[in-house]
Amino acid sequence: MNGSGSDSLPWLVMVHGMSQDRRIFDRQAEAFSNTHRILALDLLGHGAASDASGPFGHVEFSNHILGQMRAHGVAHARFWGTHTGAAVGLYLAATEPPGLIDALVLEAPVIPGRNPDVANETIARVRRIAAEAGMEEARRVWWEESCWFETMHADPERRRAVEQRRIVEEFKGRPWTDTTTPIALGDFGPALARIAIPVLIYNGSLDHEDFLSMSAEIAGLVPACETARIEGAGGFPAWEDSETVNQTVTAFLKSL
Repeated sequence: MNGSGSDSLPWLVMVHGMSQDRRIFDRQAEAFSNTHRILALDLLGHGAASDASGPFGHVEFSNHILGQMRAHGVAHARFWGTHTGAAVGLYLAATEPPGLIDALVLEAPVIPGRNPDVANETIARVRRIAAEAGMEEARRVWWEESCWFETMHADPERRRAVEQRRIVEEFKGRPWTDTTTPIALGDFGPALARIAIPVLIYNGSLDHEDFLSMSAEIAGLVPACETARIEGAGGFPAWEDSETVNQTVTAFLKSL
C-alpha cells in the first residue's frame, strides 16, 4: 500500500528487514491508513528492487530508501522499520538534515553498520550455503534455523508462518550473493546520540538476547527514547501480534 491516505495526513514510511519485503507491514498499513499517508517500501535487493545491483550495506540500503521517499514527494515523515529497516531509519535520522524524519518507530533495531552477532553468524552461514549448495538451500536454512523465526515455527497458525515462509521463499538473495564491498560505517554510536526526535523501540519478549541487548544499547544512546516489550512475541512482533503492536504504536504517535 503505497502513497495511500489524504494529502493532509502525515507520511508514515515503513521498511522491512532482510529476506522480506513491504508485505511484512501489511496489517500496519491497513490499520494506520486512516491517520497517515502510508508508504511501504522495499529495501535494495528485495521485493520490487530484487534485481538491483549491489553493494548491499546499511548506507546503500538507506540511500535507496531515501531515493524512493524523494520520488514519492516525501519531504518529512514518521518512519517505522524492523531489523535492517530500523537501521535505515536510524541512519537517515542521524545523517539527513533535521525535518526529514519526524519520529522513529523501531522493531528489534540494529545499529547502522553493525548487526547483532547472531545475525552476522547466520548471514555468513547462508552466504556460504548459497555459494556451495544454491539459493534454495540457503533460504531453507535461513527460514528453518534462524532464531528470529523460532516463535513462528512454535505457533505457526497464530503467527502466520505459512505467509511469512512464502515471503522468504520469494527472496532472490542478491544481498547474500553479491561480492562487492559496502561502505564501511565504523562506530555509529556518536551519531545516534545526536538524534533529537521522539523514538519508540519495541521488541518481542521472546526475541533473541543479542537483539534485546542491541535495542537496549540504542535506547541508551538516543536521547528521547521510549521502549516497550510485546509479551509472547519473538523477532517480528508487528507480524506476530499486530493488534498489540498497533495499539502500542498508536499511543506513541498520538503523544507526538
